[in-house]
Amino acid sequence: MKAKLIFNPAAGNPAESAAQLVELLRHLQAQQIQVEVVLVQPEYRLHAIARSAARAGAKMVIVSGGDGTIENVALGLVGSQTTLGIIPTGTRNNLARSLGIPTDTRNLADAVALLRKGRRLKIDVGQVRHRKASRCFLEAGAIGLASALYPSSDDIQHGDLGKIAEFISTLVSAVPSEIRLRLDHHRKEVVAHAHLVIVANMPFMGANFQIAPDVLFDDRYLDVFVYSDLSKRDLIGQAMQSLTAAPEADVVLNDRIQRFRAKTITIRTNPAMPVMADGVFLGEGSVTVMLHPHRLRVMAGLAGVATTPTSAAVAQETV
Repeated sequence: MKAKLIFNPAAGNPAESAAQLVELLRHLQAQQIQVEVVLVQPEYRLHAIARSAARAGAKMVIVSGGDGTIENVALGLVGSQTTLGIIPTGTRNNLARSLGIPTDTRNLADAVALLRKGRRLKIDVGQVRHRKASRCFLEAGAIGLASALYPSSDDIQHGDLGKIAEFISTLVSAVPSEIRLRLDHHRKEVVAHAHLVIVANMPFMGANFQIAPDVLFDDRYLDVFVYSDLSKRDLIGQAMQSLTAAPEADVVLNDRIQRFRAKTITIRTNPAMPVMADGVFLGEGSVTVMLHPHRLRVMAGLAGVATTPTSAAVAQETV
């Protein structure tokens, strides 16, 4: 099989990237996968590279990197016949966790084997529209406190401890907003006062925060979580429960978190709250979130996801 390999040498531990690439190529050769390698540079538009490969007839584009690299490549494959292959070598690897792909970078062979022996699935893709900005997402869209805290928390997780003061300042100064949601074609709005709304397509987002264990990526719905009537202490407690839980453990949602399922969600906030899609800041204010069902082909784990069983209606093809 021929494929394009997009390898990000800056993912995970950059000092190990050269040896990691050599090991990866060896495992790909063992699986009889012949690849054209693209080494990611900061100026590269990865979605354009992936789209060009799809238009050229590539059956698979393999990405070795973190969630940001994978998501940018995936944007170029949405709606195409080309399958996304994932070799998780980043810091968080939320997509791999959700799709049942091994995340141990010390043993890349298991992840590579799935490119041949895994399940080829069609998964849902979300899209956030904010004024003139628009971006698709695989993990989640967030409106509110999570979006405001993400830049500093991301820097902290990557070793920039100087951002701790900024993180604390943002957290302390945050105030809840009046949030109005309209779900699909229902006339009645959902009204709440909250610090945060998450529209999830997968169970994990951010710094391995488990939104809920039963969020499905292939059920043709988005899951909407409104963290209403939760103080900042409650929100931190919910996040810490997720971050400190064992990998196989399911996080229990606070009973004050409202949950809905929809395909189109309109969200208005007063005062305006920051908006994010898979870690990318889009602005502040009202948004529309839309579902694009089964629009991305991806290779996933054999036995499903330990914390997220796939739906019975999953679109599955023979590899």
